[in-house]
Amino acid sequence: MAKKSFISLVDSSEETAGYRTLIERTYGRLREDILNGVLQPGEKLLVEHVKQRYDVGAGTVREALSRLVSEAMVTAEGQRGFTVAPISADDLIDVTNVRVAIETDALRASVRQGDDFWRHRLRLAYEQLSALEQPLKDENVRRWEQANAAFHGALLSACGSPWTLRVVQQLTHHAERYRRYAIGLHTGRDVHAEHQQIFEAAVTGQDARAALALESHIRATPELIVKAIRGGKNIFDNHAS
Repeated sequence: MAKKSFISLVDSSEETAGYRTLIERTYGRLREDILNGVLQPGEKLLVEHVKQRYDVGAGTVREALSRLVSEAMVTAEGQRGFTVAPISADDLIDVTNVRVAIETDALRASVRQGDDFWRHRLRLAYEQLSALEQPLKDENVRRWEQANAAFHGALLSACGSPWTLRVVQQLTHHAERYRRYAIGLHTGRDVHAEHQQIFEAAVTGQDARAALALESHIRATPELIVKAIRGGKNIFDNHAS
């Protein structure tokens, strides 16, 4: 049996890496368009149309859409194709209740078990987040989202349960859509003060107080959005770009 040459193996590896990069880029662009309301809830995502929109192949589109299905941002219905996942007050309330139950328990465990390295990591994440949200500017929203995810990840990182962290990550990805809408409402909410309260309680070992502050923080976004939706406000008015 003939052996493949070293060069052909390298070429194959480079082609695979390039394809994965293309999928990652397409996934990122689709995700941002969903988060920003460019692709709206309930909108059909026909593979042929998505190919043309992002100038990529059908295989790349399907791979990217499949990743978004796993994050509950896109739904897949057999032969009917892909659709931007709907949003609703009931969905938001459900996600919020699950997040509160899991994240507050994980935070208490993390505070109790966290060591000096955990506190150092948490402090760095808090400082990086604070630098972006005093005040939060429109051009910094994407960077803020990353810093916000890093801060919340650091909070729970010492909980001792990898499965808990995986579930939290999935819930957080889904909730990100609603956070973007809440930012567009411009309610004057002081998110930095909420983060500061959580951080100070956590870093000083006050697990119960940190958990209460985190619950209040998680519930603040749905309270604003549910009020807006039930008040008849189209949350895309100030969101789509």
